[in-house]
Amino acid sequence: MASAGPLSFANLPAGQATAELKIDEEISVLTRGTPVARDFDCLIEARQTVEVRSSVEAVIEKIHVKRGDFVRKGNVLVTLESGAEKAALELARSRAAMQGELKAAEARLELARKKWQQAQELYEQKFVSATARDEAVAEYKLATEQLRQARENKLLAHLEVKRSSEILALRTIRSPLAGVVVETVLSPGEFATSNLKDPILKLVEINPLNVEVILPVSEFGRIKAGTQATVLPERPIGGEYRAIV
Repeated sequence: MASAGPLSFANLPAGQATAELKIDEEISVLTRGTPVARDFDCLIEARQTVEVRSSVEAVIEKIHVKRGDFVRKGNVLVTLESGAEKAALELARSRAAMQGELKAAEARLELARKKWQQAQELYEQKFVSATARDEAVAEYKLATEQLRQARENKLLAHLEVKRSSEILALRTIRSPLAGVVVETVLSPGEFATSNLKDPILKLVEINPLNVEVILPVSEFGRIKAGTQATVLPERPIGGEYRAIV
């Protein structure tokens, strides 16, 4: 027996089920060239199964879905406890909003600039020594660097807000695909980890679905990519669905 490649198509009912597959092929019958549909048994499967885990270790606060729920890509599935992360974000936002250090540095720079200008004028008039003028210049340069440092701290504060936001976002787990929840493994209050052993829940993608067909060896090479087929799921699903190899 030979296995045919997966058949992908949309809008087939969820789950795994058996079905009958009719493959359309141009076969000459009694020299008339009438298309003949041949029947084969097949298995309908979800396109993929995804085990949803947390990228951080934390206690589960709430699971927003239950078994059988349909979800869209990006929907919130799980919320982890995040009190410390929320507090860190608020602290970072407060630091980013503070203007005191920057305003003080700007004021010191303006004062140092005026002192330097006055010292330069007095030096030109021979009222102060070169040392006094040099001290004023040095004070102005120091104030300039302090202002630069204040601006850099301001930038770092905004970056810290972004970093804290990203850390907090890790506490909200969203669906990586559109599909159906088939199992919830953990419950609120349990500890979620990033190891491969303990997923929080499982999703399956059902649009498109795959159809696995087992064919006799005699069919090898006769069915190619692009071949059209009709899938006939068993009752109680029923119906007819077009598929393409």
